[in-house]
Amino acid sequence: MDNQHIASAFDRDLELIQARIMKMGGLVEASILDASEALDARDEELAEKVRASDRAIDELENLINIDAAQLIALRAPTAVDLRLVLTVIKISANLERIADYAKNMAKRTSVLVQLNPIHGSNAALRRMAREVQDMLKDALDAYIQRDAALAEEVIQRDRDVDQMYNALFREFLTFMMEDPRNITACMHLHFIAKNTERMGDHVTSIAEQVIYLVTGETPEDPRPKKDLTSIDPDVAPIAPAGREA
Repeated sequence: MDNQHIASAFDRDLELIQARIMKMGGLVEASILDASEALDARDEELAEKVRASDRAIDELENLINIDAAQLIALRAPTAVDLRLVLTVIKISANLERIADYAKNMAKRTSVLVQLNPIHGSNAALRRMAREVQDMLKDALDAYIQRDAALAEEVIQRDRDVDQMYNALFREFLTFMMEDPRNITACMHLHFIAKNTERMGDHVTSIAEQVIYLVTGETPEDPRPKKDLTSIDPDVAPIAPAGREA
């Protein structure tokens, strides 16, 4: 009877954590789409909504970490159960980072509304963000369904995101060489593209965690990285006088 009580308590605790993971995932999906739409429409109000929602996402990650630590301390899970708790912690960390990149997109949108638009860039960035959002949805579905095959498919799709980024990188270089007045806008747009590419990397990490959860093994093959650039602008400032939070 005691073992049954312990198992029931563990299941209830785990259900609460997983419910928070799915809520967090939904908020992050919405942040990606909202950040993309805010950029496309130069909508500062929607961009501010993305920045505000990041606080709720951060709070969910904090609650998940607290709940997971308590579950480990009180229930002492082993084997598959312990693997599940550790997977949840890593998935929440990746979701939090994706939300940070969406917030950065929103911040740059607030700057870009003051600059001349770059022809064709919004549509390409929107397609890239949409692909990442679809990958995230499938990665979370793979987690819920314990579907390693779907998770592997998500990993392979990161190659498409990398190729989209490479194409945008070349386009922005061309725009900047053709007219120096495009440099500021193109640099901001390039950082947005790089942030989106990094979102895809974190979605891939979630998919890898799903495979670990289902099989007990981490994928051995290297990711199919197709980012051919060597610039890492993640720490670049949003504007000469601005600062990343």
